[in-house]
Amino acid sequence: MKVLYSCLSKSWGGMEMFTITAVKELLNRDIETELACIKDSPIHHEAIKNDIKTISIKSFNYFNPIQIIKFFKIIKHMNYSLIHTQYSKDLWLLVPALKIAKSKIPLFLTKQMGSFIIKKDYLHKKLYKRVTKIFAISNVIKKNLIETCPVDEDKIIILHNAVDTKKFSPENGHRGKIRKEFQIAENEIVIGMLARFTPGKGHEEFLFAASELNKKYDNLKFMIVGDPSRDEDNYGLKIKKLAGTYKLGDKIIFTGFRTDTVDILSSMDIFAFPSHSEAFGIALVEAMSMSLPSVCSNSDGILDIAINGETSLLFENRNAFDLKEKLEILIQKQDMRKELGYNARQRAIQYFDLKFLSDKVIEYYKKFHN
Repeated sequence: MKVLYSCLSKSWGGMEMFTITAVKELLNRDIETELACIKDSPIHHEAIKNDIKTISIKSFNYFNPIQIIKFFKIIKHMNYSLIHTQYSKDLWLLVPALKIAKSKIPLFLTKQMGSFIIKKDYLHKKLYKRVTKIFAISNVIKKNLIETCPVDEDKIIILHNAVDTKKFSPENGHRGKIRKEFQIAENEIVIGMLARFTPGKGHEEFLFAASELNKKYDNLKFMIVGDPSRDEDNYGLKIKKLAGTYKLGDKIIFTGFRTDTVDILSSMDIFAFPSHSEAFGIALVEAMSMSLPSVCSNSDGILDIAINGETSLLFENRNAFDLKEKLEILIQKQDMRKELGYNARQRAIQYFDLKFLSDKVIEYYKKFHN
């Protein structure tokens, strides 16, 4: 079996990170896999770093005849068994190229993001008709697909994103290393969030909750992990300025972008996931796999992951005061933190493990590959 994967994105976020994870897993299983990506994009650099063979293009618009012809030649000569894209925009390149090549190989799409635009016109019908199966990463994405795209429900399969639960395991984390780096005392409770600095991730609500809790408890530290998204440096500065306005001082830690996620999560005691709207939430699954109890907004794809009172405490979306209240419950109840953390890891292993979900993907590959 030979797979062409594609993700023609210039950004670096959950979709792009998961693409690299998925390709590496296929390669680990001795499935020959190549990745189509934008030249010099973050995902291109990450693929090279991980010794993934790439097919790179300089740029890509919705309809680009030159790139279509290039991919027609690649498909014609490379003898792929199937194509799997993580980015629906890629269909504008892949479907015409397959048509010109007169190739009938399966075409899979993982739908990572929802859309607010109705795409049921003639051209979109032609594109989506060529797709063999669509993997929706959550129930809210499946619902959005049915509402906005010209696809029947029986073409859609719920297939969550996954994490390596063996890697993201409490026994692998170096809790003391990170706490020493940021001068966190052993008796201090660390409440952390991990997200790109971009509107809608809930940074404002997190800082409000931090400021309120800081007035009442003197043994708390608040950790924000991540960097601004592309072209959103001003938003990052705004959030740091807000922390100053709340006079959090040395109680707030901005770590910046980190690659040692396992160690970072192991240094935390409570994980906050205050995102307003999330298709899934891979950072939340990573935290759960690390046995962290969490406080999450009760919205969208988060509801596929967290179970209120079992793995997490859910708070009303965008309600900073409710976030503060739920965090305070976990601050006060160490036994509940342990119970939720244990249940969280069990759920991550059972439903979101990389090996388990990769097995399911490969089953579909084999089912539709002639």
